[in-house]
Amino acid sequence: MTVLPVTLADVEAAVSRIAGRVRRTPLLAAAPLRDPVGPASLWLKLENLQVTGSFKARGASNKLATLAPEAVARGLCTASGGNHGLAVAYAGWLGGVPATIYLPANTPPAKVRAFDRWGAHVVIEGDVWDDANRGALAAAAREGWSYVHPFADPVVIAGQGTLALEILDDLPDVDTVVTAIGGGGLASGVGVALRGRRATIRLIGVEPVGAPTLHDSLAAGHLVTLNEIGTAATTLAPRRSAAINLGLIRETVERIVLVDDTEMRDAARWLWRELGVGAELSSAAGVAAIRAGRIPLTPGERVCVVVCSAGSDGLA
Repeated sequence: MTVLPVTLADVEAAVSRIAGRVRRTPLLAAAPLRDPVGPASLWLKLENLQVTGSFKARGASNKLATLAPEAVARGLCTASGGNHGLAVAYAGWLGGVPATIYLPANTPPAKVRAFDRWGAHVVIEGDVWDDANRGALAAAAREGWSYVHPFADPVVIAGQGTLALEILDDLPDVDTVVTAIGGGGLASGVGVALRGRRATIRLIGVEPVGAPTLHDSLAAGHLVTLNEIGTAATTLAPRRSAAINLGLIRETVERIVLVDDTEMRDAARWLWRELGVGAELSSAAGVAAIRAGRIPLTPGERVCVVVCSAGSDGLA
């Protein structure tokens, strides 16, 4: 049996660390629906209701709780497509220390403005996340800040996995969990938690057609770097993931399917129309994959889709 670099015990320890720092988000049964998605029974894990608007607060809060006080005092730094940066800004606010967030130029303006309320300093650098990350790493080394990786840090991964344990508490007989994939931190943590508790649960990942980073890496058998990004779902769009995420996803995710921006936008509108759920484009990827028939489902199958983050860009 493969020994994983993040374990169920790590996720369970994160539950205690982040208690009181994040919200236990609700699990919503989607039925009844005027416009059903297929034969399966659908539930939604509403991480769009999480503090800062996404699941990312879980990983950042877990990281903050494991840093030495002197490391926290020097300040926090990261690079982000938006949601992880907000989570690190929140962690800085919790710790009473400054946070510097590097964002690529393709970050939606509404996300950039949101950093003000948490007191973070924003630096715009490069065209995509990978460019911003190079700037963040250099600044953290130069200034002595604690750098918080959005998806390749085992502590962050364990924090993200805590939402899977909540799903299992609320829906213990779930058959399939579906989540969007960007760099792979969420899918990695969820996969570890599900495999540790009940390995028969299917975990399906969803990436944009215009940023199939881990889909292509799995197919190639090694990490690949995308030549270009072609999606408006910028929080799902690193050009390259990391070895820890590829390894965890290879072991715990059954498959990764692809959806295009039109399908995600249609799914975001469906979430708003049917359920009053405001989801950004990337957050609708899981529902998009089901509505587009990319994930075969059977009658009565109990399916939970993680609605990763809040927003209204998918409704435009």
